[in-house]
Amino acid sequence: MKHPTPDILTRARRTDFKTRADGEPPVIEGYFVVFDQPYIIDDYFEEIVDRHAFDGADMSDVRALIDHLPHLVLGRSTANTLTFQIDEIGLWASVQLNVADTDAMNLYSRIQRGDVDQASFGFDEDRVEYEDLPDGRTRRKILGISKLWEVSVCTFPAYEQTCVSARGRAAAELERQALQTRKNKLLRRLKHHA
Repeated sequence: MKHPTPDILTRARRTDFKTRADGEPPVIEGYFVVFDQPYIIDDYFEEIVDRHAFDGADMSDVRALIDHLPHLVLGRSTANTLTFQIDEIGLWASVQLNVADTDAMNLYSRIQRGDVDQASFGFDEDRVEYEDLPDGRTRRKILGISKLWEVSVCTFPAYEQTCVSARGRAAAELERQALQTRKNKLLRRLKHHA
């Protein structure tokens, strides 16, 4: 799976999608981002999205995709087939499906059956802070998102409750940041004990 822009970070989580038709075009809706909930990256590192992370974010042209695949577009904000709102819980989105699109209608059926229930989003960040947790883990808190590129309905989470995936150079940078954070923590402990 290649992301259209390799530097875009993606995060995924289980969500409670709703489907409806009501004589109108079918719709998929749910939370694609939940604020202040840990996304587990590894045994020593977790990440949360601050409830103000989207303040000032560029959300002018966002796509709804299947599994982050750019050729499987479900909707787009500029076409008014994707709408979203931010509330105290997170980023909620509604996608109006094209009934002539077999990929979209197959996904719609899979969500209705409960076969697919994960959501994700692709973004660029601009402000992050780190916090050492009492259990020895490090929390990476995303304070600012500069650009929301896409929201995706996803098939596989990396973890049962929450998951994370990153593409291209973004994955290497996140790994580098996690390693540097662990090194800094060890250095602080060594200095404290010296």
